[in-house]
Amino acid sequence: MTSNTNSHPGDRAISASPPRISAETLMQNAREIVIEYHGFDYRLRITSNDKLILTK
Repeated sequence: MTSNTNSHPGDRAISASPPRISAETLMQNAREIVIEYHGFDYRLRITSNDKLILTK
């Protein structure tokens, strides 16, 4: 058996499901939000075709 040396503290087991949040709750009636992660800003926006796009 080998161990995974590339795991991170926030990693979940394969069988665990990730937390689920609705886009409406996350976006709070906005078309775009900024998510800060490790000192970088990412923009999550809803396009005119109602698709979600995440950009750095």
